[in-house]
Amino acid sequence: MAEIKPKVSAVDPVWQRVREEAFEAVRAEPLLGGLIHSSLLHHNSLERALAYRFSLKLASGEMSEQILREIADEAHEDDGELGQSARADIMAVYERDPACHRFLQPLLYFKGFQAVQAYRIGHWLWGKGRKDLAYFVQMRVSEVFGVDIHPAARVGKGIMIDHAHSIVIGETAVVGDNVSMLHSVTLGGTGKEDGDRHPKIGNGVMIGAGAKVLGNITVGYCSRIAAGSVVLHDVPHNTTVAGVPAKVIGDSGCSHPSITMDQLISGEI
Repeated sequence: MAEIKPKVSAVDPVWQRVREEAFEAVRAEPLLGGLIHSSLLHHNSLERALAYRFSLKLASGEMSEQILREIADEAHEDDGELGQSARADIMAVYERDPACHRFLQPLLYFKGFQAVQAYRIGHWLWGKGRKDLAYFVQMRVSEVFGVDIHPAARVGKGIMIDHAHSIVIGETAVVGDNVSMLHSVTLGGTGKEDGDRHPKIGNGVMIGAGAKVLGNITVGYCSRIAAGSVVLHDVPHNTTVAGVPAKVIGDSGCSHPSITMDQLISGEI
């Protein structure tokens, strides 16, 4: 009896949906056929498509697309968490960004998603001791996407960075799972100190546009940081902080602020 193989949709529903949307996009806009075929439909897995996009976007006169593709393929083959994190990130963007209506949009058009996936390759290189290559990836991500994430930083999965312009995440920063942040967020240090000097962001945190979180401090899970705030001290769990410097102004207003993305606050700062 011939072996019955499971359908692709049963094995990888995220990739199956991306492919279905890609076929529909080509039918709707044939002029994008070359882009969509080369970036998505030509590949047999999400990991292969991610590696292709990584190499295409970061290639330059200093490093060829072929070499970058080999690096990315090696990373994905070695660490299955890279692809799983990407799937969680796609879902996060789709569920939280009202401008995202299809799974393929982050893969093709959203620089926040693409920058995070490239950072993940750089972080893998860092963990393998290939630090100069990791720094090169960091440099190119900053040049191409305007997002500067140190390859030693630890970033969880289910990450949504909306617009993503001028994001900075420092070397010893930790970002938990299911975190959402908007443009111009900085997770930075407070000076020239060495060692563990950057913020630790808990799961489910929402960080508003332009917020600066500085120093080796902890932001508790499911908290909210209002846009434009400067956070210099620990933030308790399930709390909203706002202002310069930021102060606690109440609870987080919901159980999962990073998912609801509610940025309205009540009360006086």
